[in-house]
Amino acid sequence: MSGHWWAGIDWSWGLQDFVVIDRDGATVLHLRVEESHEGVTQILNALRGLNPTSHRFSRRQVPIAIEDGNRLLVAELRRHRQPVIVVPPAVTARYRGRHTAAVSKSDRTDAELLADIIRQNPGRRRPLPETSDRAQAIAVLARAQEFHADTARRATVRLRSHLGMYFPAAADAWSGMQHGLRRAEARAVIALAPTPRHAAALTKRKLYDALAAAGRTRLLDQEATRLRALFAEPQLRQQPQTEAAMGERTRHYLAELDAACLRAEQMAAQTDAAFSSHPHYAIYRSFPACGPLIAARLFAEIGDDPARFLTAKGLRAYAGTAPITWSSGRSHAVVHRSVCNRALKRAAHQWAFGTLTRSPGCRALYDARRERSDGYAAALRHVANRLLSGLHHCLRTDQSYDEAAMFRT
Repeated sequence: MSGHWWAGIDWSWGLQDFVVIDRDGATVLHLRVEESHEGVTQILNALRGLNPTSHRFSRRQVPIAIEDGNRLLVAELRRHRQPVIVVPPAVTARYRGRHTAAVSKSDRTDAELLADIIRQNPGRRRPLPETSDRAQAIAVLARAQEFHADTARRATVRLRSHLGMYFPAAADAWSGMQHGLRRAEARAVIALAPTPRHAAALTKRKLYDALAAAGRTRLLDQEATRLRALFAEPQLRQQPQTEAAMGERTRHYLAELDAACLRAEQMAAQTDAAFSSHPHYAIYRSFPACGPLIAARLFAEIGDDPARFLTAKGLRAYAGTAPITWSSGRSHAVVHRSVCNRALKRAAHQWAFGTLTRSPGCRALYDARRERSDGYAAALRHVANRLLSGLHHCLRTDQSYDEAAMFRT
């Protein structure tokens, strides 16, 4: 960076305020542009005109600060290789009171404030990573899949809560199995019999056929017998008309759950197909418990810019698994990090949990931390810390996971 000028953009749904300040913090340029091709051209031309007499000056030496890095304006600026720095709105709010005693807000002053934040903190605010277009596409698919999976989980909670009000046998029929009511066979049986009256009338043959049609291939006869006996047991019942109405509501909740599960499955297939052609795919999948979805979610938040995380410590801090030490005088405390990439933190937690049954080294590390009085979550964060350090090393050196090298002791 040249260190002579800094720029800020306060975006809105209408005109965008674009401001350039000099090294003294004085505003040297202010424009109001649209979020369009013409607006981006105006910004780039304005940056070129800051020092037209110097052949050593380039507009790329002027960083631009903005609060939202997902805008089309940002995508177009990055396509022209203009450095863009994202400043969270919470940081902008904390800085707002430093300039004047009477805190005021306007689009222009916010743009000036954003530029001043990166002027006062050189090197502490890094431009957006140079993530490839393919990696960004994979991130979009992985985040969409996680959204639909979360929608399916919320729909499952609504369905289970509703079934508990009039049909508890169905609410608990698959409680001990993986995914519970989200299982295809569970949804098929409830769609066939949404009320206790319908369920009690089901024959073993109808249950067998419903399970087979839902894709179950093992122990069909035993499962049909179990469900038939469960639904035939006496249970508390609502009034007949109320029960029928609640059954119709169950069909509605079930349709929402079916749609969410279908979209999640489709997005999972699309995400894995897109990620499988990326050079980093084999490295991620070589780690224990790093299946297609966990690998894609980790990659979506980490990206493929080799210069983004120069050290494993930076990656661990970004993921929120590295602790923070508070030390002042005689007080000393080590607490977990709350300001981080929450999506990456969730993926790392799920990943660490899965390794406990698939990696002897991770299990030994987890047990050792538990013996040192760490709680469940704290011990898992230590496992995630080790995994992220290993992942960072493998990505930097283009190596696959090696259990013996990862846990030498």
